[in-house]
Amino acid sequence: QVQLVESGGGLVQPGGSLTLSCATSGFTFNRYTMSWYRQGPGKERELVAIITTSGSINYADSVKGRFTISRDNTKNTVYLQMNSLKPEDTAVYYCKASRLSHAYWGQGTQVTVSS
Repeated sequence: QVQLVESGGGLVQPGGSLTLSCATSGFTFNRYTMSWYRQGPGKERELVAIITTSGSINYADSVKGRFTISRDNTKNTVYLQMNSLKPEDTAVYYCKASRLSHAYWGQGTQVTVSS
């Protein structure tokens, strides 16, 4: 059974930091591209960051220089380090595993940036 479980969300003040984790099981993690998406209030889901099986990385322009995606193939886990958080980063953050026609999603974790 495929599982993607996000954790690490919460309430943080503007300028603060959070690290999200997505622990996975049930598929061959190192063969899948991993990505983080987010969906803010009243907004469509958008891609935040992506890391391929070879370690190539891309970020949305809105988070470049502030967020860092990484993966640990020994732990079947992908991370999103988020620094200098802004109120507009408030959203539910989802991790996604994708390979060819297969895609798996986690249930999401809420991140709220507010003073």
